[in-house]
Amino acid sequence: MTDKVKVAIIGPGNIGTDLMIKVQHNAQYLEMGAMVGVDPKSQGLARAAKWGIPVTAEGIEGLLKMAVFPEIDIVFDATSAGAHPHHNAELQKHGIQVVDLTPAAIGPYVVPAINLEQVEASNINMVTCGGQATIPLVAAVSQVTTVHYAEIVASIASLSAGPGTRANIDEFTETTRQAIEQVGGAKRGKAIIILNPAEPPLMMRDTIYLLTEPADQDLLRQRIAEMVERVQQYVPGYRLKQQAQFDEMNEQQLALTPAKGLTRGLKITLLIEVEGAAHYLPAYAGNLDIMTSAAMASADVLARRRIASGIARGIKEQQS
Repeated sequence: MTDKVKVAIIGPGNIGTDLMIKVQHNAQYLEMGAMVGVDPKSQGLARAAKWGIPVTAEGIEGLLKMAVFPEIDIVFDATSAGAHPHHNAELQKHGIQVVDLTPAAIGPYVVPAINLEQVEASNINMVTCGGQATIPLVAAVSQVTTVHYAEIVASIASLSAGPGTRANIDEFTETTRQAIEQVGGAKRGKAIIILNPAEPPLMMRDTIYLLTEPADQDLLRQRIAEMVERVQQYVPGYRLKQQAQFDEMNEQQLALTPAKGLTRGLKITLLIEVEGAAHYLPAYAGNLDIMTSAAMASADVLARRRIASGIARGIKEQQS
């Protein structure tokens, strides 16, 4: 009997391949069961096959026919927002736990540092790279004071944005905005993504602008630092570029902002950099690394729950 559950990854591109490597080397309760794609010439499928991982180039239908499928407990979907609903519908018929790395947002948003332990759902959504990087700090501030407005600007290297990212820009902004409000606790959110074509490529950098009620600035710094440490537990390359900046705002100044109606408040500016672990992707691709790291950290917890509750398919199969 094993204390790990088998997972499959749909989408053998950059994100799927990096995720596969993380599962192979870093996961506590996960092991690779299958890699799934639609292109027989996919480099990700070839790499998985070289490592002895079962593969199929027939998409979700191919996965359902694989001999290993009855042992699969968790499936990561690293394809697109358009493809995910069909994948999820098929997997839910078999009681599979789905971890969605697309902006489809069928299930609840999950940011491991904030709400993973509170969420129980058969499909969880990992928001977006910008969301994973910025929402923890929006939530940290929300623990101290009311956040009337939160705007995030995610700047990523153009070379790190593959076809999936480029095809889902609209979904990125809308999904991130919703999660800023629902998970981060802001009354109103906004998200912007910039694909930076600079050479050599720059690290992922995110800027967060917050408009809040007046608050204890020392307590805010403490909560922000604590949240950074929580994210670093699964994304070691996550860091503040400088200390939080606080600007006290009066009613006249606030009247020109989305937080109009406040008589006094704070404008808080936070600058983040995310360096990737370079397991497969280059270190500048922190936007991809934070997604795969958050997804694997979440799946590890979900696998632990399935083992503890006795519903892990692969383990039950071996016991019988």
